[in-house]
Amino acid sequence: MFLCYDLHMAYNLAKLKAPHLTGTSLRLFVAILETNFPGKLIIKKLMKDSGIPYLTNKFIEEEPTYFPVYSNFDIKTIGTKSQNPLKKGIKRSFGTEKSRTSGLTIDDYAYFYRSGDFSPMDIAENLIKLTVDSKNGDPLNAVIKMDKDDLKKQAKESAERFKQGKPLSILDGVPIAIKDEIDAATYSTSVGTSFLGKKSVSEDAEVVRRLREAGALIFCKTNMHEIGIGVTGINPHFGHVKNPYNPACYSGGSSSGSAAVVASGLCPGAIGADGGGSIRIPAAFCGVTGLKPTFGRVSERGAAPLCWSVAHIGPIAGNARDTAILYNIIAGKDPKESLTQIQPEPNLKNAFPKDLKGLKFGIYPDWFYDCDKSMHTTLKSTLEYLKNSGAEIIEIEIPELEEMRIAQLITIVSEMTTAMNPYDKNHRKDFGLDVRTNLAMGRSFTNVDYIHAQRMRTKAVNIFEKSLQSVNAILTPSTGICAPEIPKKTLPKGESNLPMLSDIMRFATPSNLTGHPAISIPIGYNPEGMPIGLQAIGRPWEESLLLGIASILEQMYEKRKPEVYLSPFPKE
Repeated sequence: MFLCYDLHMAYNLAKLKAPHLTGTSLRLFVAILETNFPGKLIIKKLMKDSGIPYLTNKFIEEEPTYFPVYSNFDIKTIGTKSQNPLKKGIKRSFGTEKSRTSGLTIDDYAYFYRSGDFSPMDIAENLIKLTVDSKNGDPLNAVIKMDKDDLKKQAKESAERFKQGKPLSILDGVPIAIKDEIDAATYSTSVGTSFLGKKSVSEDAEVVRRLREAGALIFCKTNMHEIGIGVTGINPHFGHVKNPYNPACYSGGSSSGSAAVVASGLCPGAIGADGGGSIRIPAAFCGVTGLKPTFGRVSERGAAPLCWSVAHIGPIAGNARDTAILYNIIAGKDPKESLTQIQPEPNLKNAFPKDLKGLKFGIYPDWFYDCDKSMHTTLKSTLEYLKNSGAEIIEIEIPELEEMRIAQLITIVSEMTTAMNPYDKNHRKDFGLDVRTNLAMGRSFTNVDYIHAQRMRTKAVNIFEKSLQSVNAILTPSTGICAPEIPKKTLPKGESNLPMLSDIMRFATPSNLTGHPAISIPIGYNPEGMPIGLQAIGRPWEESLLLGIASILEQMYEKRKPEVYLSPFPKE
């Protein structure tokens, strides 16, 4: 599992090379890795080949940044929450050809509830039949927990509100799924492990509380990559999440279940969490929209404490409008969480533009095209579409991407290792093999490694802020490859495949390190029919612009119906 560390000159993002380990070979490797000898020698080699000494031996004069909080915003340019185009009414799509390929929207639910054609009770019953009471259960293995009694209770209360003509919001009665690292009352929070979350929690996370306040049906907890430390969607305890476009392929992670339930049509939206691409990667693999807001924009209160300084909660939905609706509900200050206090009022001022005139988007060509060649044609046509929509595409350079990759790796693995340290003595061998590998490396990081990574974070923030002075957003692919097929030998215990992980994560991690908002937008399919995602990275607090880019781009191509389609509507 030794890596080949290959640096280039101007564009210096490294290609990681290592053996693909599964089954017995992986178990043996992990067992050796956790020994004092020769484990420590192997870890030292892994650290070197991962580039850790390259960063820590590099002179960085900047002071460390521990939380990427942005306070230098201009209210006049960002707008206010009163500028909310969602108040203009319901945009029904049901019955159109588009609705039968992309799934039912929040507006469709709202239309049927208000027309009286269906009740939230009908939807709740059908969700139960599709995921719990069906012959084989959830065919995607995305739903891992459903409280049937609580779901029926929520639906009954919603139905009564509609009967009285008093729905709480456009989201009233709409099913929304929650990633299993975020607390939801009546459910346990396992964080993808076999030993955490043995008891249900009594209090909602802040994001879940806001969704309930808007009338949403919290209908399930979704599967995830264990403790969020992987991006494939394979979980040895709950099983792997299958991709709705091809169940033999990866779903992405770590918010794998949240993306899969949306892509399959089970629900129009879900909540995910993103510490290193964990919203955007599964959204890209599953052909849906995933938004990682600015750091501190959405409250983390009630989420499992896994990676404090790179963690983001955000929405995953089938289209830009539904993503905007969920974002509008969950974003904003939380009086009980200090990191949310330094932000302007969330708004949707630029979320639904007619065109993109006057906007400038930056691409770093060496980075932009450092992806599978089968994606290049779609990426080029997307740039042309943006130009035809009025945007200007400007070539830029972003230095030290490799240093940023290493800094983010050190940061997230150090913080996750610290978070799991209380369980190490009694549960080290209860983690999956890939997680044990990462945690073994994390235990070897030093205070010097971590502090140096935070000094690099300061530099990364400055680099991206400088680039974003000349452009409104930076564009990249969401992932370096589309969802690949899962080798049979990988299941059920997982794998160590660093070259593949490097390809998947190539574009995702910088914005976790810097805290900038980023969105994954579906833009088409590769020759095998698997979705391709485009990422847009924006200025702090300008999520509405990213949603605007998504709303324009979703008009560019015909969305295909996934192989596994699970609409809870009787007519579907």
